[in-house]
Amino acid sequence: MTLLVNDPRAFADEALAGFAAAHPDEVRALHGGVVRASATPPGQVAVVLGGGTGHYPAFAGWVGPGFAHGAACGNIFASPSASQICSVARAAENGGGVVFGFGNYAGDVLHFGQAAEQLRAEGIDVRVLAVTDDIASAPAGRPDMRRGIGGDLPVLKMLCAAAEEGRPLDEVERAGRRANAATRSLGLAFDGCTLPGSDRPLFTVAGGHMGVGLGIHGEPGIEERPLPTGDEVADLLVDRVLAERADAAGAVGGSDRIALLLNGLGATKYEELYVVHRRVAERLAAEGLTVVAPVVGEQVTSLGMAGLSLSVTFLDADLETLWRAPAVTPAFRRGHLARRPDRTDDLTAAGRVPAVVPADAGSRALGTRIAEALRTVRDTVVAHEQRLGDIDAVAGDGDHGLGMRRGAEAAAAAAEEAVRLGGGARTVLARAGAAWAERGGGTSGALWGAALTAFGSVLGDSGATDGARLAAGVRAAVDAVRRLGGAGPGDKTLVDAALPFADRLEEVLGDNGFAAAWADAARVAERAAQATSTIPARRGRARTHGDRSLGTPDAGAVSLALILTALTPYFRQENR
Repeated sequence: MTLLVNDPRAFADEALAGFAAAHPDEVRALHGGVVRASATPPGQVAVVLGGGTGHYPAFAGWVGPGFAHGAACGNIFASPSASQICSVARAAENGGGVVFGFGNYAGDVLHFGQAAEQLRAEGIDVRVLAVTDDIASAPAGRPDMRRGIGGDLPVLKMLCAAAEEGRPLDEVERAGRRANAATRSLGLAFDGCTLPGSDRPLFTVAGGHMGVGLGIHGEPGIEERPLPTGDEVADLLVDRVLAERADAAGAVGGSDRIALLLNGLGATKYEELYVVHRRVAERLAAEGLTVVAPVVGEQVTSLGMAGLSLSVTFLDADLETLWRAPAVTPAFRRGHLARRPDRTDDLTAAGRVPAVVPADAGSRALGTRIAEALRTVRDTVVAHEQRLGDIDAVAGDGDHGLGMRRGAEAAAAAAEEAVRLGGGARTVLARAGAAWAERGGGTSGALWGAALTAFGSVLGDSGATDGARLAAGVRAAVDAVRRLGGAGPGDKTLVDAALPFADRLEEVLGDNGFAAAWADAARVAERAAQATSTIPARRGRARTHGDRSLGTPDAGAVSLALILTALTPYFRQENR
């Protein structure tokens, strides 16, 4: 359990600030994360890693010569936002292009994908590598659906070593993809982890049992079984991971040499890991495998979760060279590298928000009303935070309420500031959307940020706005969510409530005023959200435990319906 907390909402920011203060000779803090204290050599490919806070040393602890050039750090178990990622990447890049490396989770895919598009538009060549090592999260034939867990370490270490050698961007990306294709992992949990400020774990494991196939964001295992001895744990891990030996070794030409990580998840300590590793080493030798430079310890944690994972990467000669290559970071050290000159540039301007362009009087008035509506959204989310987290914890990671609260609070504050500066509807919504994406993080942060931005694009910063234009804004917001998230009806996401809402709003608007049409559509969204309890999850982290979600509605759909319902009295007051 996380005990040393001030304000839980500030935990991620305070942890990052403390980390940077503890390693001033190795990292520099900036908007969104950290970069090396030394400059990226001219023309060298810059590798930027990232993910949520709560996994230390991943990812900030791996920043340094021989490993990453920077790390974008999100909230607890939530992806960094696109703006945070861009900030870190711009500070790390020095003419050689950028590779993004992260675990394959929906929020990370969305935010890193958005950041890559933005940087490419600025003329920077960006490649994206999502690690997919977790054999428990999808069948062997669907590696694209697998999560990244402990295998993040070997895959990203080899990727970064290729960049450190000075290889061109294509070759760096190719090395990372070969390492990923050759890596397999499995995790076990003996107890769940607890989010900072919470009084209960995200999941529990019955006494004397363990969960098999857990994720690293508080997702429970795919099965429970009685807790065996240390040797039996080792045998289970080796048997399951080597079940895909042919495919993994085949990715690098049939090798019998492997990199190994036996990883502690936060509360399972080194002596226990060494007991298990003793048997793991025996079993791998009996299988005719040679372990190269094994790593035993905490590298990809999950706050204070009790558990461990085994990762193996089959090595060809090139990957072995990259695995053995020196690296000097706060949390991963191998060999020696000469100290590089410190960077002397100013990083304080990273992520600075562009100035507000004043709007006309009508749009400023609408912007003021939008800011009021966003305060209602904030208050609604805060009131239902625990409920939303509980729903999400059934088959997900339990952080939906936390992420929604952080996003809504940031959006309301950003909207008020935009109004103060004279912004119109588009500017207010764009700033609110950017703030929601950045502070909310994760999938919901990306989707709500995109929805608000798309809504604002339709309203603009000038001209009159009527019910039809507001409905068009709603449609644009829903389309943005579908395009970015890739979900459709029946996937058990917020789309299952958002699409019926938009359809009903357009259907009844012609016969009613906007307030009445909104109220009618909100009731449709509420029914649609509750109906998601009858379908299994097919998207996001919950898809691994899709059937477990039966009987419980989707947290994203429920939060949307709550917000739409809460806004109904607001539109009546506005006489729309």
